[in-house]
Amino acid sequence: MTTAQTGPDQADPLKNAYHQGFITNPLHREFLLHKDVALLCIDMQYLDAAEGYGVFGPKHESGAAALSDACKEYYFQSLAKQVIPNMHILQNCFRQHRLEVIHTRIQALTQDGRDRSKGHKRLKLLARPGSAEACFLEEVAPVGDEIIINKTASGVFSSTNLHYVLRNIGIQSLYICGVYTNECVETTIRDACDLGYLVTMVEDACTTVTAELHEASIKTLKDRYARILPTDQVIDEIHQLIG
Repeated sequence: MTTAQTGPDQADPLKNAYHQGFITNPLHREFLLHKDVALLCIDMQYLDAAEGYGVFGPKHESGAAALSDACKEYYFQSLAKQVIPNMHILQNCFRQHRLEVIHTRIQALTQDGRDRSKGHKRLKLLARPGSAEACFLEEVAPVGDEIIINKTASGVFSSTNLHYVLRNIGIQSLYICGVYTNECVETTIRDACDLGYLVTMVEDACTTVTAELHEASIKTLKDRYARILPTDQVIDEIHQLIG
């Protein structure tokens, strides 16, 4: 009987194939040169990214109410010190080069939320049209006529017309940032990859409620569904190719 191999290649025998197809694919460069790229900012709103509001409000019934003080502190510290500043830099860079900046948020079509996904109903997630919870954080809010996509599920592709919109404006590659890394961000990255987009996750412009969950998502996405790059490397890449 042959002894099972446990080296790096055996641990992930498909790594090279995925790496060539999705990570080192020269089309990343080609799409950027032709400006067929967009920055997708996920759920940076008062519902789930503002202390004292939405799911972090005193009377909210969502699962966030069970988070420890340590989890909340990590989340809001990482937002304030890293994610929001980096996303602001990314947005300004994309705007400077006339690249699309697209925003998703959780928002129902109706005031009572009857149109929400079953998952959001079970989680008691509701951002009514015009509510404070549906508002974007001011530091990273849309500017001008930037596209806003409203959703009521973790995956923006499964619950909206985003794919149709991206095809209409010629987008082939997505740079993705936002919250939560292990939920809406990861789901969107996987779906985008399956739909044929080349994806770059901006790792220091994403966060979730623990460092372990954030790193676990990066570990499963890396070398598989997306390039994982820090903000400064993304900025350098854009300036070098189209600056």
